[in-house]
Amino acid sequence: MDAGAIVRSARTVIATEAAAIRALEPRIGAGFVDACRLILGCQGRLVVTGMGKSGHIGRKIAATLASTGTPAFYVHPGEASHGDLGMILPQDIVLALSNSGETDEVLFILPVIKRQGIPLIALTGNPASSLAQQADVHLDVSISAEACPLGLAPTASTTAALVMGDALAIALLEARGFTSEDFARSHPAGSLGRRLLLHIADVMHTGDGIPAVAPDASLTEALVEMTRKHLGMTAVVDADRRLLGVFTDGDLRRALDDDGVDLRNAKVAELMTRNPKAIGADKLAIEAAQLMEKHQIHALLVVDEAERVVGALNIHDLLRARVV
Repeated sequence: MDAGAIVRSARTVIATEAAAIRALEPRIGAGFVDACRLILGCQGRLVVTGMGKSGHIGRKIAATLASTGTPAFYVHPGEASHGDLGMILPQDIVLALSNSGETDEVLFILPVIKRQGIPLIALTGNPASSLAQQADVHLDVSISAEACPLGLAPTASTTAALVMGDALAIALLEARGFTSEDFARSHPAGSLGRRLLLHIADVMHTGDGIPAVAPDASLTEALVEMTRKHLGMTAVVDADRRLLGVFTDGDLRRALDDDGVDLRNAKVAELMTRNPKAIGADKLAIEAAQLMEKHQIHALLVVDEAERVVGALNIHDLLRARVV
């Protein structure tokens, strides 16, 4: 094995594909704008189709479009001619991929698409091809050479097609004013989705799960409540459950270290932290994590607009929810 030859081969591939991408930039013009306008005006979905390696790229383009605000899905052209054409409706738009522009399976379904008046955007490496000529809009992704030394395996051509698809998706995203919150709604299981969609109300302890004692509770009663609720603290509330203070493990340690405190007879109101940090149930869970980090605390009480305690959570709740 010649290590030098392997390195040279890999670098040649990268350089060839990078050149193919750079060649796309000057081709972005009126045709690209027309394609975006067609898609933005679409009342249905963008149906992506392609055969072989173009099909694999088409699936990725459809997935990227769908996750960035453009309803899209992939249809296999071979299956389309055996019934799946019923998935394509008159209000849809078709984006067809074929490097040669002469793929039989794709060309075979064009008459049906055209008869329904469905706009066709073609993404090919041959502007003179049958597919390009029949398209309402053609996007040129031609390359000077494949990265494959045999000139056979689709390499630079599929990279160019993928990048053009990404360019479409991002241009459409920006034209729609698509936000990170919109992105999160289509990725609820991802880390971004959890950060932007999960609220305090979704993770907080409520009802009997909230540690709370009256201000005249003894130290023992406060410790029992903390132990039962497993949050490392307890709220101190009045008769209407309005927040008066919080008693934490840290308050206990400070009390134990203070010779002036009569631990046997002290009331929790004498030992609690007044004006504790709290948060609203409608806030994002990530905001609770940021508040905890900023103030170096491990638990928070949740209050309503009247400062009544309605929930509680600690860092472990946020870890379980994978917010942090």
